[in-house]
Amino acid sequence: MKEILIAISGIILFLIGMVRLSLTAREVINVRIKQYIKYSVEKPLYGLLIGAVSTVFFQSSSASIALTIGLVSAGLVSFYSSLAIILGADIGTTLTVQLVIWRFTEISPIFISLGGLLWLIGREKWDVAGKMIFYFGLIFFGLEMVGQAAEPLKKSPDFLNFFAQAKNPLFGLALGVVVTGIIHASAIPIGILVILAQQDVVSLENALPVVMGANIGTTVTALLVGSVATVSGKRSAISHLVFKCTGVLLFLMFMPHFLVLLGALSSSVAQQIVLGHFLLNLLIVLVFISFLKPFARLMNKMIPGLDDPLPLWPEFLNQHDLSNPEKSLGDVQKELHRAMIIIQKMFISTIDLMAFPKEGKRKDISYIEMLVNNLRAQIVKFLWRISASQLSIKLSEKLFAYTAIVDDIESIGNHITLITDLVLQKAMKKIKFSESGEAEMLEIIGLISRNLDDARAIITEPHDQKINDIICREEEVDIKVKDARDRHIERFHRRLCQAEAGPFFVEMLIHLERISDHCNNIAEYVSDIERKAPEQN
Repeated sequence: MKEILIAISGIILFLIGMVRLSLTAREVINVRIKQYIKYSVEKPLYGLLIGAVSTVFFQSSSASIALTIGLVSAGLVSFYSSLAIILGADIGTTLTVQLVIWRFTEISPIFISLGGLLWLIGREKWDVAGKMIFYFGLIFFGLEMVGQAAEPLKKSPDFLNFFAQAKNPLFGLALGVVVTGIIHASAIPIGILVILAQQDVVSLENALPVVMGANIGTTVTALLVGSVATVSGKRSAISHLVFKCTGVLLFLMFMPHFLVLLGALSSSVAQQIVLGHFLLNLLIVLVFISFLKPFARLMNKMIPGLDDPLPLWPEFLNQHDLSNPEKSLGDVQKELHRAMIIIQKMFISTIDLMAFPKEGKRKDISYIEMLVNNLRAQIVKFLWRISASQLSIKLSEKLFAYTAIVDDIESIGNHITLITDLVLQKAMKKIKFSESGEAEMLEIIGLISRNLDDARAIITEPHDQKINDIICREEEVDIKVKDARDRHIERFHRRLCQAEAGPFFVEMLIHLERISDHCNNIAEYVSDIERKAPEQN
């Protein structure tokens, strides 16, 4: 019982280390998410490398693949591009168990001590680096505890008999699938097998079926993420399962040949297990990498649905147009229009989220916000390059107006994202607005939706009536928000609504009002451009 408790504690420490490392790495990689996507969509080979590197960074293929499915679901990566990233992630996960062979478990206290010190005394970047080193050490310290717990068990006939049954491929497969499916980490069962092999407890024939089962079991996380994703995200998750099952089937068919090859590559059973894990995933890559387009078409037919990714990078900013300021500002105008279309998509998704709160949809919206932020950065950079040219007064007015408009668009995206967070928190705490409160909120949302639509339209086709409509609706929104707050206070005192609903109701109203303010700003900038243009002409 003591050894079992130590082993369970080790597994828990491993999982804590892996989850926290993945979350910390996610915070770092979010800053560079646009580069992550840019390179992954250019060629399958780049996607393969990105998948492998991100998995090494996260120390978890499940985290890397879950992120990829989220990007696909948000429309930032196409289903086809995700396939290479998924294949690469499965290659990257083999490094974790190789580190066990290199005795990282024994030096894990060094990582924990160094990372802990940096975390405690470090600042800013050193603080983040300390966390990552600490959690990295915790992963292998957990495996070291499992190894120490297993040391006395090699004398137990029952324990040895249990692993002897894994020689039966079906039993080993089932064991690997179940264990990995429960703990969402293939590195744990495979790492334990490596440690047991180092102690001469298991043979290669015992271990390989479990390794194959663990590879299938690792698809459980992707399938769970895919279950709340869009159609494209579901395709990516199911494709991961198809990859693994196909690879395991081929590996089983040629098992005798792989056993001979592994015996030739290394005399160490522990190293043979790691190499078997690597060869299985390499086999999957070799089988599918050259046929990703036909495979993607097949999956599209099997799981029909739209796959309409949003281009992360500007579509209309042409560097060759910079020599012509008027034409280049026309490019910016078209890109601002596209950014507003994306903002409208975010807003519609947020309205859907209010009716059907889902964490997956909230993540989709947060990924799209990153796209808007990136577009803002690229547009501002392009405007800065235009400003180096000799501009007329009319073009200078446009340049400064467009600079302000792109900031308003980004701010709208930020407010929408904050509303989605509030919606999810409200759902988690099971808070409901009163019927009258819901009606007031929906009325304000309707006005803002129309303002967003008109703000998008006037960017490329200025129209006096639409500009006036936006300004009038903005005044109406201000009045209705104030009235809604007053009526909420009245309902609160009459006990007609939940006390906890107040902060959520008021804060959501604030963000909605701010969105309307930014639409009004866009209308005023467009109006100024149109009003001054005839005067200057």
